[in-house]
Amino acid sequence: MKQKFFFYWILGLIISACSNAPETDHIENTSFLPSWNEGHSKSAIMDFVQRVSDPNHPDFIPKSDRIACFDNDGTLWAEQPLYFQLIFALDYIKKEAPNHPEWKDNELINQLLNGETEKVLSGGEKSILEIIMISHAGKTTEEFTQSVNDWLAHANHPKYNKPFTKMVYQPMLELLDYLRENDFTVFIVSGGGVDFVRTWAEEVYGIPSYQIVGSSLKVVYDMDSNGNPVLKKEANINFIDDGAGKPVGIHQHIGKKPIFSVGNSDGDYQMLEYTKKGPGKGFAMLIHHDDAAREYAYDSTSAIGKLVQGLKAAEGNQWVIVSMQNDWKTIFPF
Repeated sequence: MKQKFFFYWILGLIISACSNAPETDHIENTSFLPSWNEGHSKSAIMDFVQRVSDPNHPDFIPKSDRIACFDNDGTLWAEQPLYFQLIFALDYIKKEAPNHPEWKDNELINQLLNGETEKVLSGGEKSILEIIMISHAGKTTEEFTQSVNDWLAHANHPKYNKPFTKMVYQPMLELLDYLRENDFTVFIVSGGGVDFVRTWAEEVYGIPSYQIVGSSLKVVYDMDSNGNPVLKKEANINFIDDGAGKPVGIHQHIGKKPIFSVGNSDGDYQMLEYTKKGPGKGFAMLIHHDDAAREYAYDSTSAIGKLVQGLKAAEGNQWVIVSMQNDWKTIFPF
């Protein structure tokens, strides 16, 4: 009888211990990054963040050094069928063409007005920069910000018919929040124009303007007609924050090497390489657009967001490749 009582007593303890056991990793993961499917990408993110945030772990990194850098176009929001800043510039040129008779002799503008966008893109970075300068230069910084806000208020994505500020990736919004919850400071390091991104990034991502690095035109100090000081954008390139320029921009504007970087194209290669290689811990990740049903599928042959070098180098460099098709439960927040 005593043996039987002892057996049930032990059994009760085992059941009680099981019922009060801590949640498993699988259950815990469901409360973080909910739009991410369970798998290597999500696990790698969480493992890295937990290691560098745990003061008792040998990989611990102080809060002040937990710097995360994100590309914007194709990484935080969509970039097809054209970079959204380029669509803004095209819309501006079409609207303003009647007020600028001097543009009629510009072959690039004529191609735009005739709907020959592919010809414009075939000119590569040079053509895109010329369009950007035509549409951006000559404005004060306040006038430029207002023109972007006016455009965003009525412009919609051509495929989804949603405002461009809604074309953000829900899983990436969750990742930004997850990093901030673990005391990372998050920066945008964009090949796009810094003033363009600063106009809306705090509202959309919660990232303030002083945590945004990007390409820029030269800006000069001037006086307006009322004698008030203004900053005016010129038709000259100041800095291109793309490719090898991204680590340079990070150094010049942030002053610390990131430990966590995310991109989606070969323009982000050097930023990821800079983050992952060398002394210290680093996490590098590429978003691979491979979901034609829910977004777009493109990499090596695309004029926008071309990705060749990064895919080839990812495994050897221990970069995480995120498949939009397999790793994300949903793409957009709508």
